[in-house]
Amino acid sequence: MSAVLTEFADGVAVITINRPEAKNAVNREVSEGIAAAIDELEGRDDLTIGIITGAGGTFCAGMDLKAFTRGEKVSLDGRGFGGLTEAPPSKPLIAAVEGWALAGGCELALSADLVVAASDSKFGIPEVRRGLAAAAGGLLRLPKILPYQVAMELALTGDPLTAERAHQFGLVNRVTEPGEALAGARELAAVIAANGPLAVRATKQVTSMAIRYTDPELIKKQWDYLAPVFSSDDAREGAIAFAEKRAPRWTGK
Repeated sequence: MSAVLTEFADGVAVITINRPEAKNAVNREVSEGIAAAIDELEGRDDLTIGIITGAGGTFCAGMDLKAFTRGEKVSLDGRGFGGLTEAPPSKPLIAAVEGWALAGGCELALSADLVVAASDSKFGIPEVRRGLAAAAGGLLRLPKILPYQVAMELALTGDPLTAERAHQFGLVNRVTEPGEALAGARELAAVIAANGPLAVRATKQVTSMAIRYTDPELIKKQWDYLAPVFSSDDAREGAIAFAEKRAPRWTGK
C-alpha cells in the first residue's frame, strides 16, 4: 500500500498520508508522495484546491525518528519537509486534522492556507524535547498566526495547543466533531472550488504574499542558528532516547 494516497474529483485533490501504523510519521517515501501529489494539483486545470490529511485518526506525528537515526533524508531539496513546507502550492491547500498534528506534522498543517480540525485534535512543536528545533517553518510561521507570547510558549515548552484554543487564536478555521475533519474540509473545499479557478489561485498567491507566508531569505537564514542543533550529539541522543522509550541524557554538545 502506498504511503500517500490521492483522490481527484470535483475540482478537489485529497492527499492522505497513509502510515497509520507509524502515526503517519514522515519518511522519504511520504515526502516524495506528497510532492508528487502537489505537482498533480498544480498541473491539472480541473483541480482548484487541495486537502491534506492523515489516515487512521492521526494527522501526522512529524518526522520518522527511526528513519532520521538511519540517516534517511526526509526533506526534499527546494521543497522542504514532507515535500511541502518550503514550497506550498500556488493553489489553496486545506489541512484536515484528526488527532495529533505534531512536530513536522504541525508544520505541514501550518504550510496549508486553511485548517479544519476535529475538536479533540492537538497541535504541537515539541522538537526541543528531543534536542531539535521546529526548522520546517514552524518557528517562522507560528508567530505570524498566534500572539507572540503564545507562539513562544509552544516553541520553548513543547506543550500542545488544543483545537479549541487554536480556533480562538485563528490557527484553525473550522472545528468539527471527532472523525469529521475530512468531511468538514471537503465542505469548505467545495465552496472554494465553485469559484473561478484562476481567481482562486491568484487570490491565494496575493494574500499569502501579503504576509510573506513563505520567505526564502528567512528559511535560509534560520539555518545559521539551527544547523548546529541538528548536527549535535544531543539531536542524536533525543532521537535514540525516543526510540528506546527513556528520558534523554543531554550533554549540551
